[in-house]
Amino acid sequence: MNLFPRDLAPTLQRLARQFPVVAITGPRQSGKTTLARREFGDKPYVSLEDPIERTYAQTDPRGFLQRFAGGAIFDEAQRWPDLFSHLQGLVDAEPVPGRFVLTGSQQFGLMAGVTQSLAGRVGLSRLLPLALSETALGSSDDLYTHLWRGSYPALWQALRSTAEAADWFSSYIATYIERDVRQLLQVQNLSTFQRFVRLCAARTGTLLNLVSLATDAGISHTTARQWLSVLESSELVFLLQPYHRNFGKRLVKTPKLYFTDTGLAAWLVGIRDPELLALHPMRGALFETWVVSEFRKFRLNRGLAQDLYFWRDNNGLEADLVFETGRGLQCIEIKSSQTVTPDLVRAGLRAARFVNEPAPAPWLIHGATDNYTREGVRCISWQRFANPLLDD
Repeated sequence: MNLFPRDLAPTLQRLARQFPVVAITGPRQSGKTTLARREFGDKPYVSLEDPIERTYAQTDPRGFLQRFAGGAIFDEAQRWPDLFSHLQGLVDAEPVPGRFVLTGSQQFGLMAGVTQSLAGRVGLSRLLPLALSETALGSSDDLYTHLWRGSYPALWQALRSTAEAADWFSSYIATYIERDVRQLLQVQNLSTFQRFVRLCAARTGTLLNLVSLATDAGISHTTARQWLSVLESSELVFLLQPYHRNFGKRLVKTPKLYFTDTGLAAWLVGIRDPELLALHPMRGALFETWVVSEFRKFRLNRGLAQDLYFWRDNNGLEADLVFETGRGLQCIEIKSSQTVTPDLVRAGLRAARFVNEPAPAPWLIHGATDNYTREGVRCISWQRFANPLLDD
C-alpha cells in the first residue's frame, strides 16, 4: 500500500465540506485511488474498470446506484459516461456535502462528463505524481538519481533498481498507448505515435514548435496538434504560457512544452541510469522541468490556480519562471549546476530586468545544497523543495 502523505488531502477535505461531489483527476499511477480510499474510507469503493460492475451499471443503472444511496467512491468514473447525469439527479434531490467521490485517469473523459452534468455541484482537484515534500528524501539523496527516478509513487515505494525502474516505465508507456490512445485517437500506427511521444520528451523545457515536431514525427501539423492535446489531457505533458501584462497576448504567443515527470521523460530519450543523466546534454532541461513541476504541484495540491509563466523577449531577456505575488512579480532562474558561480548569480539578476515596477528579489534555483542571498539574488537549493514554502 502506498503510505506517502499527500499534500492534496487537506484540499480534498475542504472541497468535501462544500460540494456534494469531489473529483480527482490526474495521470495514471499518480496515486488517486489510494488517496481517495484513504481520505474517504468510510464510503463504498467501486471500480468502473471492473467489467462486472460496469455491465451492471450500464444495463440496470437504477439498481446499480441504489446500493450507494449514502455515497460512494467511483474509480475511473469516465468508463461509464452516463454516471454523471445519474449523479446530477441524486445530488439535486439530496445535496449532502462530500457524498460522492470520482476519480479519473483520463482527464478529457472525466471533465466532459463533469462540465455537462455536474457543473456547480463538483469540487475539482488534480493529483500529480509525488512532490518532493511528499517523499522520504534523505540528505544524501543525489539530484540526478531523483530526476532519473521521477515522481511516480510506485517507484518511490519500492525504491526499485535501475532495471526494475526501466521495466516499469516501459510497461507504463505500453499500457498508456494501448488504453488511452486507442480509445481516443484510433491510431493505426502505434510506432509513429510512440516516436511522437519520444520527440516530445526530447523537447521538454523548450519552446513548442509544432511544425518541427510534426515534420520530425512524419505526421501533419493537424495530427501533431491533436496528439499533443491528448498528451495534455492525460497529464503526460503540460504547456507553460508566456507572461505578458496584456492577458490576451499571453494566449497567442508560443508556450513552452514540459513533461509532467522527469523520470518518464528521461526513459523516453534513452537515459537508462542516473550516472548517464549527470553527463547528458538534457540535464539542464530535465532539471528545469522538475523545478517547474514542483511549483505546479505546490499550487494544485492547495487548490490554487496554476498562474505560472515564463518570460522571453527579442532582446535576450529571459526568466525561466515568473508568477505574481502581493509584493510584485517573482522572477526565477533555474540552473542545474552544483556550483553557484558569479555567472549564475548574474543570470538570476538578468531574469528580473524586464520588471519595471517594485518586485521581490529574484530567485536562482540550483543543483547545489546551499541556501543564501548573494548580490540581491536569493539562491535556493533543489533540496529546499522538501519544504515547498520557499517564501517563508
